[in-house]
This record gives sequence, C-alpha cells and structure tokens, in this order.
Amino acid sequence: MKKHFILPVLITAILTATLSLQSTTYGEQTSYDNTSQPPKYIADPHVLKHNGIYYLYGTGQSHTEETGINGFKVYTSTDLVNWSKPMGAKNGYALSAEDSWGDKMFWAPEVIFHDGKFIMYYTVQEHLAVATSDSPLGPFVQKVQQPLHLDTLEIDPHVFIDSDGKAYFYFVRFTNGNEIWCAQLSEDLMSIKEDTITWCIGQEQQWEKSEDYPAKVNEGAFVLKHKGWYYLTYSANHFKSNDYGVGYALAKSPMGPWKKYENNPILQSNEDVHGAGHHCLVKAPNDKQWFVVYHTHCDLKRAQPRKLAIDRMFFAPASNPKDPDILVVKGPTITPQPMP
Repeated sequence: MKKHFILPVLITAILTATLSLQSTTYGEQTSYDNTSQPPKYIADPHVLKHNGIYYLYGTGQSHTEETGINGFKVYTSTDLVNWSKPMGAKNGYALSAEDSWGDKMFWAPEVIFHDGKFIMYYTVQEHLAVATSDSPLGPFVQKVQQPLHLDTLEIDPHVFIDSDGKAYFYFVRFTNGNEIWCAQLSEDLMSIKEDTITWCIGQEQQWEKSEDYPAKVNEGAFVLKHKGWYYLTYSANHFKSNDYGVGYALAKSPMGPWKKYENNPILQSNEDVHGAGHHCLVKAPNDKQWFVVYHTHCDLKRAQPRKLAIDRMFFAPASNPKDPDILVVKGPTITPQPMP
C-alpha cells in the first residue's frame, strides 16, 4: 500500500468503528419519532451518504451550544436517526468562517463527493460560495475567498448530476420574490457556465400564498430523476409561516421548462407540526427507501429554533400510466415510525 493512502484508510476505519459502536448502544431499535429522534436543532438540512455513513450539515440555530452560527457543524449517523455530537475537523465545524469569504449568515450548505474530493456549496451573507475538503468532516476551505457572484444576491444552492455526468446548479435569486434559477456547472464543478443561467419557477399556486407571513417564496430546490422525468422539489411561503411546505415541479430536461404538480403541496403543516420544509432527499441504509430530511418549527407557538425531522417518501403510479409517477411524502409525523 502506498504511504499516502494509509492515513485516509486509517481515519475511515476508526470513524466506522466508532459509529458502529455508537449504533449498537441503541440495541434492536425498531422505531423512531420526530419529537425525540432526530432531535437536532438545525435548519435547511442536507445529508450526504458516503461509504455507508450519513453526514448531516445545515444552518445553525442558537438554541444549544451544539449548533454553529459562523460556519457549519457536521454530525454523523449510520441509521439516519441517531446522530453523533458535532464531528467536524475544527472543533466540530466542517467549515469555519476564517476559511471562507464572508463572516456571517451561513445558511443552507450542501456537500457532494466528486472526483476524489468533497465540495461544499453554501450561502454566506446572501451570496453563494464553494469550498473543498479531502474529508466530509472538513476542514472545508475556500481557496479563493470570493463568492460566485459578488454583485448578485443568491441563496440555497443545490447540485444535481444527471445520468450522463453533466452537472446542474440550482439556486435562489431575489427577482420577483424568492425564485429558483438553474445553470450548468463547469467540468470541475467549481463555477457556473454563465451563459446557461435559466429561470425555473416562482410563486404561482394558491397554497404558496399564505397570509400569516405574506411573501413570494420558492426556495430550497432539490432535484431527482425518475423514469425519465425530472422532479424539482422546493419549499414555498415564508419560513416563519405555519404553512411553509414542500411541493414539486416536473420537466423532461434538468433545465426545464417546469410544470408544477397540480396537487401540491406534498409536505405541509398539520395540527401537530408547523413550518415543515427546506429539505433534502436521501436513501435509507438499504438503498431501497427514500427519506425526506427537513426542518420544522420549534413548536406550535415558535418558529425558531428550527429542528430536524425525517419521513418516508415514495413514488405512486398515476391513474393514467402515460403520466409521471406521483411523489408522495408520509408526513409530517410525530408518532413512532419504523426505522429506516
């Protein structure tokens, strides 16, 4: 074995052993619920699944010392339910402010693994930035400390890599309210092909026009491909609104044009949970079942600090077999649910 491979392999082995030991302490756990597990106070969650381990990143909340404000902490799990303490390389942080352009308003990070390195896309001071690391635990460092667009306010980055290897970047601009845009990424995934920037969706459907916090908001995009269709899932309404929720739009191309599902939303508040939204989608440990990982309001009276929740998602056949399958979320839940 070459010398430079020894340390990464050793670190992975130690981390895997630690997480395996952690998971065994829960015994034969058969269920979880979103009131006690997962209990993390975090918003805009993103989960990376890599080599059988889940890594959770998100917007820090000020409720506990575990959450980060000037950067992003990272938590680990083997079952998508029981999460570690902050595990980032810098005192629990995967990315710290000193390694980034900007020093406040760190929101909505997303991490992907590409060409042997980990890439973090994130919002800082309402600008988009990109940092890299050799480990999902960080430290993520922005080698050139500047945002993607210095003169344009943008938030909520998301990357989708199609089956042909082409990479697409989704983000929010404050045009007619919060609207979702997309573009192709460069071959190294570190910059945008500026001439491909395209508008995707904005406020349109009636459910997106909640009156408790009036605002034009479509944000938090997450894209997946299923049976030749592209599903652009997104959140609508002000995040403080009780009606903050998730819908989706469909297209035959990752650049659109997009048509919203007529029976949106697919995830929204009920009498037990408010503010369910800004999500990511990830497979269960057996890779057979989809889960939506999202945040909710702290409780029925307070929006913040927002907290983590997970629920099952699946595709249901449409009544007309020529139509695309319907995306369904079983949630939001607070009752015991089977383990992933």
